[in-house]
Amino acid sequence: MPIQSEKHTNTVEVENPLEEFQAILKEALHFLSYPDEVFEFLKKPMRFLEVSIPVRMDDGTTKVFQGYRAQHNDAAGPTKGGIRFHPDVTAEEVKALAGWMSLKCGVTGLPYGGAKGGIICNPQELSFRELELLSRGYVRAVSQIVGPTKDIPAPDMYTNAQIMAWMLDEYDHIREFDSPGFITGKPLMLGGSQGRETATSKGVLYTLQLVSELKQIPLQNMRVIIQGFGNVGGYLAKYLYDIGVKVVGVSDAIGGIYNPDGLDVPYLLENRDSFGVVSNLFSKTISNQELLEKECDVLIPAAIGGVITKHNAGKLGCKIIIEAANGPTTKEAITMLEEKGILVVPDILANSGGVIVSYFEWCQNNQGYYWTEQYVDQCLKEKITSSFSNVLDTSKRFGVNMKIAAYMEGVRKIVEASRLRGWLHF
Repeated sequence: MPIQSEKHTNTVEVENPLEEFQAILKEALHFLSYPDEVFEFLKKPMRFLEVSIPVRMDDGTTKVFQGYRAQHNDAAGPTKGGIRFHPDVTAEEVKALAGWMSLKCGVTGLPYGGAKGGIICNPQELSFRELELLSRGYVRAVSQIVGPTKDIPAPDMYTNAQIMAWMLDEYDHIREFDSPGFITGKPLMLGGSQGRETATSKGVLYTLQLVSELKQIPLQNMRVIIQGFGNVGGYLAKYLYDIGVKVVGVSDAIGGIYNPDGLDVPYLLENRDSFGVVSNLFSKTISNQELLEKECDVLIPAAIGGVITKHNAGKLGCKIIIEAANGPTTKEAITMLEEKGILVVPDILANSGGVIVSYFEWCQNNQGYYWTEQYVDQCLKEKITSSFSNVLDTSKRFGVNMKIAAYMEGVRKIVEASRLRGWLHF
């Protein structure tokens, strides 16, 4: 069957991500019977830094970029979180993402709090030189609040190992000593970890395998749609194709492609560009929103947040959603999906592979001893499996969906660490 197509636009109505974080956090705290002061303490980051980064552009002009770093809570340990380069980065989004990182570290049992950074820019419009200057400038601007025992950055949307390498080098120059544990997601030659580049995708894969067992759906019978074909979506498509899962749809920043008989994943991977754009290979495509509504067993949002809302939740053609992106499904949408019997595996559980292996990288940097990829994968699978089991148990025990259960698991550890430090009294 040919790839289905129709005219499209990729407009997405974005909800306020910080309000989304706060709404589900409040509900989780209610089920745990915590007093109101806990919500007041955790609803916003403990620290938030806004910076201006001047960059001398290739044409000789100076352009000033806006950047952010949010540190949500450091009761359990240093904060941890990625840095994204995207034209739609906002202060509210960065604050929400830092909160989600705190919960993600809590639900997976990592000794971290959450953080997140971002720069308002379009990396596709920057030269290699301009990208390097912007990366170094960001580190100079935030250097007083980051470090291997304070706040450890990592890659995120449109950032990669090369950008982490520039940031590490700039930090080393500022501090005048080598500190590979300052940042994770680095190249192997600079102290990176085996398996870090593919960690988020591997974590989603292991989550899908657990869902397959839970729902008793053989992997070979699954039809999967992946929204987003960048680092996470691309590797995930490859892993699914390799084990016999039928990938029937993928999309990128421009549009999507869908074939109910399955896509030629190796062809797509071989021909996509460096930003994961693949839909331009085809004369007929559909929009990201239209792809979400196509029939499949499992829908995996792996791009931006806020794509599944009250406006399209009733139109989805899937049975299961696994959130590989951060905050792709709004609270209102989750309620509607629950009524339809659609299982939603939350982002702070499903996409935690990246921060888990970042933790492994940080441990290796601190020890000066480096692990094999097989050992990294083994430890990652154990973490994902135990975290999934804990969230599922909490979901059954309290009679709540997996999203709220994951928040409950994550926030419980943050609250206990804060209470033991004397920051909370109840």
